[in-house]
Amino acid sequence: MNKENERFKRYQERYLNKIINNASKYLQRLDALPGAPEGFDYFKNVIKKIFIDNEIPIYKKDEKFIGLYCVMVPFEIIRALGARPLLLCSNNVIGFNVLDANTPKDSCPLVKSILASVNSQTSQIYNACDMYVVPLTCDCKKNLAKSLSLYKPTIPLYIPYNRYDDEGICLYIKEIKNMIKQISSITGIPLKRAALKEQIELQQKVQEEIQLFTKLCANKNLLIRGTHATIIMNALLYDDINSWYIHLKKLNAALLKKKEENNYLTKKRLPRILLMGSAISFPNIKLPLIIEEQGGIVVSDKSCLGDRYMNDFVSISNDSLSGYYRALANRYIKPCVCPCFIDNDVQIKKIMETIKDKNIDGVIYHNLKGCITNEYECERIEKYLTDKGISVIKIETDMNDEDLELIRTRVGAFIEMINYKKIKEMRENE
Repeated sequence: MNKENERFKRYQERYLNKIINNASKYLQRLDALPGAPEGFDYFKNVIKKIFIDNEIPIYKKDEKFIGLYCVMVPFEIIRALGARPLLLCSNNVIGFNVLDANTPKDSCPLVKSILASVNSQTSQIYNACDMYVVPLTCDCKKNLAKSLSLYKPTIPLYIPYNRYDDEGICLYIKEIKNMIKQISSITGIPLKRAALKEQIELQQKVQEEIQLFTKLCANKNLLIRGTHATIIMNALLYDDINSWYIHLKKLNAALLKKKEENNYLTKKRLPRILLMGSAISFPNIKLPLIIEEQGGIVVSDKSCLGDRYMNDFVSISNDSLSGYYRALANRYIKPCVCPCFIDNDVQIKKIMETIKDKNIDGVIYHNLKGCITNEYECERIEKYLTDKGISVIKIETDMNDEDLELIRTRVGAFIEMINYKKIKEMRENE
């Protein structure tokens, strides 16, 4: 038994070192990327604290943490119950065999990475959680919920397959009420209407600031790089929302000042890229980094951890708890463009709006290997955009660096193609 414990401790040490080394490498590449905006260091330090220092930013004594594995969980409810949500569906690296032994070889790399982190018992963002909430958006998430329940209390959250099915929405609300009871038993705080209303109003303030930020990210003349924007949005996954909001407001003010002074990153017209598909999360930021190292610029990230999940506001028509539940359910389910829904035509409409509004030159669809849900959606979107004459490419990757050179080659060729296409159009218009 002692030998097994010693062997496990060695694996723990190796795994933690792997996470820290990987994170350090990407922070160094991030530092080498020019054009970081004023105030960016705050957000970078939140990420550094999580992935290198292996700590969580603490803002109050005896804080309770709820680990979430999807954006389709109302953050307002968790905060109103006195807990802090940690969005853990972003992750770092694939573990060793001993750490992800319970997952099939070809399963979702995100799920494998999550379970490796939980099994290793080395990551503070997992150790600190008092409970996990796992929306059941795919079969892998169902098995993830089952595996996580072996370690800590885990709530599997039903997500209706049809966003417009009222019975499905009612079942989702019923599940939310069950979640409230279980989180309340941990925090000792019952859910009050006034507290929930306060958190809904706070969330709206934050969303308004994020919408200004995403507008500045897509400015005609470049004010900020998409990779820096990714880090800023990623920091929200772990930080206290009030502190994050204050610093985003300061950063937005600095960007507005740059805009007024015509102080842009470059006068060149770089290929403007829309990124979508599987979530981009630190330290797995190789794709936006490569895009911008190869001369492109990411002006919009429509993955579930980009600017997409903060677009829509809660609309309240009934000033009661039951009215708030319904309003939150409508906000978190109906506008969502997750490919887990059977009717997702709204996704195409939103993509086309983004391409037009943000002067997009090309679309890169990021797909984690083994994600069949995104794979189906990608095939449909790729065909639609190609028929419309819009440049699009799918990049399928994993959470390791073995395919870096392949991705660099493909992205470089894609950006060259966009540049050639633009030059050709200019000559034809002369």
